[in-house]
Amino acid sequence: MEELRGKVVGLDTMVFIYHFEENQVYSSLTFSIFESLEKGNFNGITSVLTLLEILVKPKRENNSLLTERYKLLFENFPNLQVKELNENIADIASSLRANYNINTPDAIQIATSLEAKADIFITNDATLKKISEIKVLLLSEMLK
Repeated sequence: MEELRGKVVGLDTMVFIYHFEENQVYSSLTFSIFESLEKGNFNGITSVLTLLEILVKPKRENNSLLTERYKLLFENFPNLQVKELNENIADIASSLRANYNINTPDAIQIATSLEAKADIFITNDATLKKISEIKVLLLSEMLK
């Protein structure tokens, strides 16, 4: 986590999903990421789109308790900013889509990080490594 120290770090939805679902391959890494974030070693940024994507599974399972826990977590997690979609983010995202042919959710996530002047974007989507406007770190690379 030393490479994240003092940085603004964009977090893709899958970082949260792997953590919440205790993914066997990545949960120890996501635990370290969130522990480091909680301690203030870096500042995290994610799009409100992450909340939308995170809430699908508990809502599909009619798990209102987990739905509320996720909402509270996003509202109160230390050093994590959840940014709403705005006109500037939409403009940046449309440029990313035009230039890199990426899907809308990915474009919104990266645009949100760019607007927040993030140094790094953490994902596990290797297709996003082609983005040159921000350093993209893959969880799979961070395991090494």
